[in-house]
Amino acid sequence: MKLNRRQWLGRVAAGGTGVLMPWRRAAADSPAVAPARAAAPAAKASPACPLALQDFQPRSMLHVEEHQVARAAFPVIDVHAHFSWSGGLKGTDTITFLATPQDLLPVMDRKNVQTMCNLTGGTGPALAESIARFDKAAPGRFFTYTEPSWARINEAGYPQKQADAIVSAKNAGAHGLKVLKTLGLFLREKVTSGPLIKVDDSRFDPMWDACGRVGIPVNIHVGDPEAFFTPIDRFNERYDELGHHPDWSFYGRDFPKFADIMAARDRVLARHPGTQFVLLHVGHDAENLRFVSETLDRFPNASVEIGARIGELGRQPRASRKFFEKYQDRILFGTDAVPPPDGNNYPQQVFKDELYEIYFRFLETEDEYFDYAPAPIPPQGRWRIYGLGLPESILKKVYHDNAARILGLA
Repeated sequence: MKLNRRQWLGRVAAGGTGVLMPWRRAAADSPAVAPARAAAPAAKASPACPLALQDFQPRSMLHVEEHQVARAAFPVIDVHAHFSWSGGLKGTDTITFLATPQDLLPVMDRKNVQTMCNLTGGTGPALAESIARFDKAAPGRFFTYTEPSWARINEAGYPQKQADAIVSAKNAGAHGLKVLKTLGLFLREKVTSGPLIKVDDSRFDPMWDACGRVGIPVNIHVGDPEAFFTPIDRFNERYDELGHHPDWSFYGRDFPKFADIMAARDRVLARHPGTQFVLLHVGHDAENLRFVSETLDRFPNASVEIGARIGELGRQPRASRKFFEKYQDRILFGTDAVPPPDGNNYPQQVFKDELYEIYFRFLETEDEYFDYAPAPIPPQGRWRIYGLGLPESILKKVYHDNAARILGLA
């Protein structure tokens, strides 16, 4: 049975083999997590304006130049994609594939995407199967990453076993480690029940160190947009998104504050200066480039990538342009792409030509007020974005050179 991303995350959260569950919800008998709140009510149309918010699809009346960028100016390394889902908290040695190289390569060739990194490649036999399916079938076009074995955290000697697993994964052909927000927001002391395990838990220190020793990067994502940590109400700018998916919210219950997650992550960066961390989604805080800048200034072992966050970057184009200029050697290209049909559930990430064309337009042109996702309604928030018009010297680094250096290709 094929799983889409939400179903997979549901099993990650549930950790069971039974009915698929919403991905924020733990096992039904868990005392640690309250049931997910009900969906926010749909906007009601008034007699004076008989149109529901969900049906509102305004068309811009601006008359401005438009530039379609069909192909990237330089070969691209996309460091953030998902072509498979492992078993998560059930065990990362099983895998469900979402595509084949034959499904992906035509789009990659048309868009000038040289290499894509499949971050959720699993462990053990699942990792071996992932590498055979992608890396070995099309050498140089796909790089598979491994994952931590969350389900084994209570085994005796887990910290060293997990460190040894990193070495084994590297020897098997893994190009990096992917850490999902399983750590800090889902993983609990009894895997799916009990207190949440913090991002800076010392049991993972040997794992972080092992990544540095064998020379593979850690692509880490432990925090979502700030709005996901606030109430789903009329003040939440992601009301549409969270109203449709209230189980994506980390507000209340026993979830930590966003600032506490970031502080724990930064303690990990400080304790492991010899390990290269790629902070996904613009350092988990694309809404606050000042904070992300401070992080990069403090930790020379950290870089960021831009996957699924051009909607945030593009609505602050002047600040974003300055950010790219200052940190041009530490920004990596990524999309968080997921192939259809699963990817159709989140248009800002669906793997297809139109997704890449929007990213290229954002980076390469100075176009104004255009959609950040190929969708009739903006999926993350009701706004549009502006292009940065980066010079070729920066584009080449962001598209290719920075990732090549971190992946050991340069």
